[in-house]
Amino acid sequence: MNDNRKTAYRVLLEMEKENSYSNIVLNRILVFDNPESPAFVREMVYAVTENRIFIDYAIDRLVTKGIKSVKPQPLCLLRLGICQIEFMNSVPDYAAVSETVKLARRIIPGRDGFINGVLRNYLKMRENFPYPDKEKDAAGYLSVRYSYARWIVEMWLDQYGLDKTEHLLKEGNETPPLFIRTNTLKTTTEKLTEDLKNAGFPVWPGENSARGVSLKVKGSGLLDSKLFSEGHFSVQDEASLMAAELLNPKPGETVVDVCAAPGGKSFAMAEMMKNTGIIYALDIHHHKIDLIDKGAQRLGIDIIRSSVFDSERIREDLRGKGDCVLADVPCTGLGVVRRKPEIKLRDVADRGKSLAQKQLRILKSASAYVKTGGKLLYSTCTLNRLENADVVGEFLRKSREFELVDTKQLLPEKDGPDGFFMALMRKRI
Repeated sequence: MNDNRKTAYRVLLEMEKENSYSNIVLNRILVFDNPESPAFVREMVYAVTENRIFIDYAIDRLVTKGIKSVKPQPLCLLRLGICQIEFMNSVPDYAAVSETVKLARRIIPGRDGFINGVLRNYLKMRENFPYPDKEKDAAGYLSVRYSYARWIVEMWLDQYGLDKTEHLLKEGNETPPLFIRTNTLKTTTEKLTEDLKNAGFPVWPGENSARGVSLKVKGSGLLDSKLFSEGHFSVQDEASLMAAELLNPKPGETVVDVCAAPGGKSFAMAEMMKNTGIIYALDIHHHKIDLIDKGAQRLGIDIIRSSVFDSERIREDLRGKGDCVLADVPCTGLGVVRRKPEIKLRDVADRGKSLAQKQLRILKSASAYVKTGGKLLYSTCTLNRLENADVVGEFLRKSREFELVDTKQLLPEKDGPDGFFMALMRKRI
């Protein structure tokens, strides 16, 4: 029995039963199973996750009583088999079927015939796949075609229209580049680029930041390198770095980062400030504060003061002290689907309305830290007007002492930054 497929099956089964995230389950089970090809296992698991709505739609039409009648074990095997047939060019169709059936024979004896029949019927069905009618049900068609929860598709159709929505769906299914930020306290982008090339990593410069470097590979071995351990760079998407650079804190200033973990923007700002001044990095999660402290130590940053705090409240000792305040708030994450495919599958009943209320409360509390003439940046990694422009608009309507300076809505593009929204405001003098 192929141990790679068995490991992939075990990961998918636990994800199904526990509603767990793929990366967390993968990392644990890969260590325990030690399969022959961890990369192949990851490819299978992520391919199933990224395309699960399409796959489940197919299974629902191939099983007489529908997908709800299929128990978790055969369901995960069917997902694995169809995924290999449809989305993994490295696996011949006959191998996808035969290897999945062999695995079924060992794991759920007596059900291998069922698995074999469904997969062979899929091979016949795929020639004329029964998508929903695009003319009559555009949301249904796009949801199945690109494997996004229907509510996301409907919302984007309302906000962006058909053509842009289909473009967003396509781009969200692309594999993004790995982007890293130069630690200018220790090196230069030119020197880092040269060092990475000499270490065997194919790189090219970022398009939107002078501190950015992109990699064509997924970074295999990159975080084990001496360059990383010595703090010459951090992994941070270009969009996130652009947000820190839009706020643009200066050396010696006071910064408050109200939802700071895991610390990427705080680190980027500390480097911009030449490790002078002070950054108050607040986060509600105790276990994430340690990530900030360890990251700062690796990078040689000592101006960050991290602490646990609920950013819907106000720390009175920081009121009016911030030259720059950053509120990068919790969001639906629709701009980073290509990095976290589980986001495509989540149900959000109110399309983010209740989350937007929380975001507005955080933004209002964060504004208390801005000194007269100081800057306030609101940002999210989502593509949802309710969480972005509408939150900022409502805040400005109620907080007349602030004025809008600039807004940016980044859409995910191949080899480009993630989807991101940022709004820079200033407290009037």
